[in-house]
Amino acid sequence: MQLFSTYENHIYLEIAILNLEKVGIKKENIYAVPLDNREESRKIFDTLHRSDGISLIDIAMPLATAFAVITASIGFELKWGPIYWGLIGAVSGFIIGLLIRLFMVLLSNKKQHRLKGKQSEVLLIVECDETKGEVVEKILWEHFALGLAKVIKN
Repeated sequence: MQLFSTYENHIYLEIAILNLEKVGIKKENIYAVPLDNREESRKIFDTLHRSDGISLIDIAMPLATAFAVITASIGFELKWGPIYWGLIGAVSGFIIGLLIRLFMVLLSNKKQHRLKGKQSEVLLIVECDETKGEVVEKILWEHFALGLAKVIKN
């Protein structure tokens, strides 16, 4: 039987390994593998196959509408007329809204370089007999494993 668990790189991992050795698990059957966590920042623009759920035009479209209405109504008194000024207002409102949203997304990405919550930093693999499986599982949970999975060999 193999038990896989993930931990933060913390003293509880060391204590769990020591307790596993006390129960009778040999050092050769305990594997601790450090994980590389993602440090890369998220991409701003979505592709056809990947989307992060952040919309960049949610502020731009209402601003484009508002600017188009305001400039079109003012355009009745200006030289080019309401249609041209409405289009100019729509484009400028869209660009302003897009810049506001890009600024907000870039600021929030700098604050959120790491994932929220606890991160797995070490993968602990324990090979043992099925008779000791329950004890090993209890030890791993007691020492704050973030996740646990077991594979029974046939």
